[in-house]
Amino acid sequence: MARQDPIIFVVDDDEAVRLSTEMLIRSMGLRVESFESAAEFLEDFDPQQPGCVILDIRMPGMSGLELQEHLNNLKAAIPVIFVTGHGDVPMAVKAMKAGAVDFIQKPFRDQELIDRVHAALDEDKEKRQASAARDKVNETIELLTSREFEVMGLVVEGKPNKEIAFDLGLSPRTVEIHRARVMQKMKASSLADLVRKVLRVRS
Repeated sequence: MARQDPIIFVVDDDEAVRLSTEMLIRSMGLRVESFESAAEFLEDFDPQQPGCVILDIRMPGMSGLELQEHLNNLKAAIPVIFVTGHGDVPMAVKAMKAGAVDFIQKPFRDQELIDRVHAALDEDKEKRQASAARDKVNETIELLTSREFEVMGLVVEGKPNKEIAFDLGLSPRTVEIHRARVMQKMKASSLADLVRKVLRVRS
């Protein structure tokens, strides 16, 4: 399958839980891979792979929280759904504050997990699309000369050509030329479109 197909990763030291979760996810028509430890998962992990992680919060060796921290350090954007016992709710809340998208308490209904997985995959898709859009804008920004970059910054601030010309010691006609080149290189259809693209990179 292509890399673009999402994979649901199940990381749990309980074999029975892993197998039942695998079967459930396969019944959804989705790809699934399971691991009995955080270390085993990290050996194969590719940050570019779309999907989500269903992660047990308590595991021997590296815990679920420690794995989440490691993923954060890797700047991995993959959504994490924690599976917790009743006594682990405070830990799950801590995990949410650290960026987990959800947590689900044992025992859980199949439909509950299915709903959480679909929501996590939707979030992952949106984040990756936004990241790709930012990368594309950054690539076009690199095509600008230093002067065009200066002009673009002032245009986005809302300054008119005459004011930009005064600020940069240029003629209004020169500013117009730079502005037109910025719009062309940035593939911006309007001033509003240019502002959106620049804000996308700055967000």
